[in-house]
Amino acid sequence: MQKKKVSENPTVKAQVYEKFLAHTIASGVSLLSLLLLGTSSTRAQVPSASNDAANLVSQNQVKKNTPEMNQVTNVNQLSNVQPGEIPSASGGAGNFVSQNQVKKSTPGMSQVTNVNQLSDVQPTDWAFQALQSLVERYGCIAGYPNGTYRGNRAMTRYEFAAGLNACLDRVNELIATATTDLVRKEDLATLQKLQEEFTPELATLRGRVDVLEARSAELEANQFSTTTKLQGQAIISVNAGGFSGDRIIDPAVRVDPANPRSNPITSQPNPTILFRAGIDLNTSFRGTDLLKIRLDTGSGFNDQPVDAGRDNAAGLLEPNFGSVLDYSIKPPTNGDVEISRLYYSFLLAKDFRVSVGPSFFPTDFVDFNSYAYLSFRDFSTLAFVNNFVLFPINGASAGAAIDWKPRNGPFSVRALYAATDAANPIQQGRGVLQGLSTFPGILYPRQFAAANDAPNTDPSITGDRGFFGDTFQGTVELEYAPSRAFAIRLQYSGGELFTNRFDSYGVNVELTLAEKFGIFGRYGYGNFDNTAFGDIKPNYWMAGVGVRDLFTRGALAGIAVAQPFVVNQIGDSTQTNFEAFYNYPFSRNIQVTPTVQVITHAGNEESNGTIVTGTLRTVFSF
Repeated sequence: MQKKKVSENPTVKAQVYEKFLAHTIASGVSLLSLLLLGTSSTRAQVPSASNDAANLVSQNQVKKNTPEMNQVTNVNQLSNVQPGEIPSASGGAGNFVSQNQVKKSTPGMSQVTNVNQLSDVQPTDWAFQALQSLVERYGCIAGYPNGTYRGNRAMTRYEFAAGLNACLDRVNELIATATTDLVRKEDLATLQKLQEEFTPELATLRGRVDVLEARSAELEANQFSTTTKLQGQAIISVNAGGFSGDRIIDPAVRVDPANPRSNPITSQPNPTILFRAGIDLNTSFRGTDLLKIRLDTGSGFNDQPVDAGRDNAAGLLEPNFGSVLDYSIKPPTNGDVEISRLYYSFLLAKDFRVSVGPSFFPTDFVDFNSYAYLSFRDFSTLAFVNNFVLFPINGASAGAAIDWKPRNGPFSVRALYAATDAANPIQQGRGVLQGLSTFPGILYPRQFAAANDAPNTDPSITGDRGFFGDTFQGTVELEYAPSRAFAIRLQYSGGELFTNRFDSYGVNVELTLAEKFGIFGRYGYGNFDNTAFGDIKPNYWMAGVGVRDLFTRGALAGIAVAQPFVVNQIGDSTQTNFEAFYNYPFSRNIQVTPTVQVITHAGNEESNGTIVTGTLRTVFSF
């Protein structure tokens, strides 16, 4: 069949050639952008791409391979696209920008005139020739200010649309200026050949995308909740230990020798298995907020809060001055399931977060440390996890907290208010004890006895209850952290224990050297009024070193020493605690940690022998 010839009229010929050129190059740019969007997932299926400048498909082929996509003729048909979104292609897998757009929209981007300017693009890369062509022939690529291209990054649909528009603008510039020497007839023939050659690969790519979309739809249909994530943790530990000498005396003997708790321990404790298990329901309604609900249970010694933590040797032999295993007393239950966290956190401003709730721990929001803060990951001794004298209220309480990081700079201000037994409108009940640390029981034994057992007939003993009752704590922390390697935190806590005033001050420092080795420490000074020993001013200090990735990636090792409660009125010497641990991650979900504790002069009693305990801690996270 004889083909018709195009008129030799120069004007008509120019118009036909211009339309053909624009349509063909536009199709080529569209497919090139599509393939670069899926570079990481299609590399193995496009082995010949390294020899071609781009991979193209015609509009008809796109329609055939994607029948479920509808043609959009106006951007207003897209309900989730708002004016001003993605003004330029400044991200994703590569950056497609015209020279004008580089100057106007992306001042941080720099026009690339030679592919060798991109430090992370090598001649051996499968897409090297394609990038070389786009950079040196068409000027359609810009790099990041540090001279990289970042071709392995993912690209959103918005970035793809912005990049496609940028390259089409460049094509229109070429046509408008009649730079036909940049777009030769040989290129058009190559484009046509590539258009035919890569049709099967594009169909395969679309099939893989369909499978992924089907799997994603199935997960969404069967997920627990569209707004709530379910997370859990179980800690199971084997513990054993003992003491040297004939007996261990509790410091309570100095207050009330008739108190059963002050009876000396003369027999060695038996090995135990202890546990803590919890489930978190983390709900977000806007993406920046969090409603946390945690259900917790544990292997408490019994249901009395004052006896929590005695399921391990250190908690039995020295329960008062911070030797107990931290996760053993949180929660202080004996197999009962309780709500230990219930609070809502939200952004009041871009750099200002507020948290409010009827059940949280004050240490959830302040006194962070990269090496000594999480007892399921690093140190387990209570006095090493947080500043011991700074938190006489160190259990479940109600209140509010703020976290302000001005302009997301190096300074942060944190503050909180916490009240124990906030749901109790009367002056009786044991709820106040569940929010307290271990040492107030030694300082205020009469109040503990009235709150724990006997009816309270004297309001001056335990004070008022409720949200603004007498047992409350306010804490303020100022942090300076110019980098991830260094932080210093200045702290103050004040409030009332029962009806007695306390004020405490603290400092928390950490420094990481060479990204692997860290040194850290805390210091605290407190003033507690009207205790059984009078007005006392205890000191606290701890210091240690930590090593990351020791023997394997993700591991953490540390050793620390502390004197949790240095005060002259209690005992004739000072208790000193040591702990060493090595956290070995078998996987992201299983961590096994052997720990060793050594406690000298337990209870600030020089006559007490040295206590040594060992624990094998296993943590399962899911």
